[in-house]
Amino acid sequence: MKTGQPQEGRPTIVVIFDGGSQGNPGPAYGSYRLEIPDRPPVVQRIDFGEELTNNQAEYRTLLTALYVLLAELEQNGASPASFAVSIMTDSELVAHQLSGKYKVRHPNLQPLHREAMSLLDRFAQWSITWRPREVIYSYFGH
Repeated sequence: MKTGQPQEGRPTIVVIFDGGSQGNPGPAYGSYRLEIPDRPPVVQRIDFGEELTNNQAEYRTLLTALYVLLAELEQNGASPASFAVSIMTDSELVAHQLSGKYKVRHPNLQPLHREAMSLLDRFAQWSITWRPREVIYSYFGH
């Protein structure tokens, strides 16, 4: 795991995400924002079209953002290993599970956690930070 504060001089990509469901479980949705150096921010809303728990929706939103980011870098001939990634979320559970502070006990979250870790390990370095819901919402205008 290559966590920690991004190194000075290394380009840093910011990923901000929020997922949820109407009911728990319920119809799931998410939003993410990618801030790639020298490019305008990308903001996307997702309707998963299935019932998920709030925590599953959080992970699925992050995974979608990471897959889109990796595809964007590949399309532009850039290696993920050249970048640091700084992630912000209002999900304390996801932030603490990815940072290793919490164990991933729920069997429905374990494969999502493994997939996220596998994607994050493709970057030179990454960090994840919990932020209050209002801060995360401000990036999406809701």
